[in-house]
Amino acid sequence: MPLDMEEAKIVVVDFLKSKEKTKSKFYFQDLCKLFEDAGPREVKKVLTELVKTEVMEYWSSGSTTMYGLKGAGKQAGAEGE
Repeated sequence: MPLDMEEAKIVVVDFLKSKEKTKSKFYFQDLCKLFEDAGPREVKKVLTELVKTEVMEYWSSGSTTMYGLKGAGKQAGAEGE
């Protein structure tokens, strides 16, 4: 059964907000675990939509890509300098 895009976006944002105090960025595989019945491609579409609408952002170290809420985390203060 395909993911409902709007419901999936709410699940991801709620998860990230619930973890804000301890962790601001998550690996793609961490977020895939939120949707046990969905494939990685479906989860990627949800995350891409959230990044496009600027609810979330991705952060890359070059070898690792992580996702988090826009403006959250230690890197947020250094961005734009």
